[in-house]
Amino acid sequence: METQNNNPNPNPHHRNSLPSSMPVWPTIDGSLGLSEEESVSYARRFYKFGYALLPLLWAVNCFYFWPVLRHSHSFPRIRPYVVGSAVGFAVFATVLCSWALTFAIGGERLLGPVWDQLVMFNLADRLGLTSWS
Repeated sequence: METQNNNPNPNPHHRNSLPSSMPVWPTIDGSLGLSEEESVSYARRFYKFGYALLPLLWAVNCFYFWPVLRHSHSFPRIRPYVVGSAVGFAVFATVLCSWALTFAIGGERLLGPVWDQLVMFNLADRLGLTSWS
């Protein structure tokens, strides 16, 4: 009697090193995206340039390498850069939103007489940028 082989892998000696729950590609592009070697280079660059006052690159890094961020045990060489970018962007967004809300809600009551020097439309009036004459 012959046993039937239900193994979807036709070569029994070649096994996939990644479990089925892990992504095969490190980028959202899938097979059209970067290889793992190129991905390490790009993720590192985006992470480092985010410190050069370009924190939106951290957001791009998180978006583009979303499969790496989503699956905690995948691509261990890329993951530190993507997680670092996520933390950096979260801190940046928190600081920016806190500053904007403090400035917008507190306004003149919170900042006192310094308010007139900080508000852009007052600065434009002082420099003569608002008149058409």
